[in-house]
Amino acid sequence: MELLASLWDIVRIFFWGFVFVASIWALFVVISDLFRDKQLNGWWKALWLVFLVFVPVVTTLIYIIARGSGMAERSAKEMEGAKNATDEYFRSVAVASPAEEIARAKVLLDDGAISADDFEALKQRALNG
Repeated sequence: MELLASLWDIVRIFFWGFVFVASIWALFVVISDLFRDKQLNGWWKALWLVFLVFVPVVTTLIYIIARGSGMAERSAKEMEGAKNATDEYFRSVAVASPAEEIARAKVLLDDGAISADDFEALKQRALNG
């Protein structure tokens, strides 16, 4: 009987641990959404934060119920912005193809910025990778 009681103690510890971690996670999600929301003015944000400090679980649930759809839209918008920024970064650091490098070198040769020997060296480097 004592083993069963200790097993239930372990189950209870895991359950309340999960509830604690889930409530902390939800609290941080709500707080980050508050600061991400551009339509809500500072006084409303401060009021929400005061309630989140003093009555965190109830306020978190009310916030999710009242503003849940807006949370999803703001989150999707932020993810889209991050994806676009990542894509733009990859495009900016992507290596040009040999044809593009040769075309740039040809423009420099035509402008007189480099000599014919420099053009040939750049062309060979582009073709060799």
